[in-house]
Amino acid sequence: MKMKNLLAAMAAAAGMTAAHLAHSSDRIPDSQAVRNVVLVHGAFADGSGWRGVYDQLTGRGYRVTIVQNPLTSLADDVAATRRVLDRQHGPTLLVGHSYGGTVITEAGIDPKVAGLVYVSALAPDVGESTGSQFADIPPPPEFVIETQADGYGFVSLEKFKTGFAGDTSDADAAFLRDSQVPINMSIFETKVGHAAWRSKPSWAIIATQDKAIDPKLLRHTAERIGASIEQVQASHVPFLSQPKAVADAIDRAARGASR
Repeated sequence: MKMKNLLAAMAAAAGMTAAHLAHSSDRIPDSQAVRNVVLVHGAFADGSGWRGVYDQLTGRGYRVTIVQNPLTSLADDVAATRRVLDRQHGPTLLVGHSYGGTVITEAGIDPKVAGLVYVSALAPDVGESTGSQFADIPPPPEFVIETQADGYGFVSLEKFKTGFAGDTSDADAAFLRDSQVPINMSIFETKVGHAAWRSKPSWAIIATQDKAIDPKLLRHTAERIGASIEQVQASHVPFLSQPKAVADAIDRAARGASR
């Protein structure tokens, strides 16, 4: 009898734990329209930095796909995003980080895109470029790009953590620094031909400790495009250092776009 009582108690405890986990995971309802999320990285980093956000969102029931931008031209990066959008079934939330904001601004006119989320990101208008966004509010002095002879740029090795990933561990910052993806610097002067935020609902996540894009520029950009704004106390890579906060904001945007 004692063994049976023990097994019953264990089963009850397991049931309570499962119920708690199901509740805490906050899975999306079956009726929610926007169930697809496409994540677009910016310059100098690849899609692997989204892993924490990916885990959070897939755990809630979203189908998440990550674009790997070649960073060779704006047209190439938009094409890479469109290939991923072509594989989505149903309404999709398109999320871009930093320069990835320029990419989703151009690619977001796709009819599958139900909304846009800008994560410490830029959002040019038609006829503007990524670089022109910094005309009045330049990057903080901690952010230094070194351009190679072939026209591709890297973030300074010495200033990488301070300027790009100040709130990550030394080990994570070193890995980001040593695995960074160079960008064709001519991309920053390429003008966009479409501004999806003019016709799609938008959300903006502003990293208040950003040392790559001044938070004043991030807020100005978000206000200009009429985005719903959320703040995260993080460096330029909040998706890496604050994945749950970023995932929560994306989740709220997806639910909002579904309405």
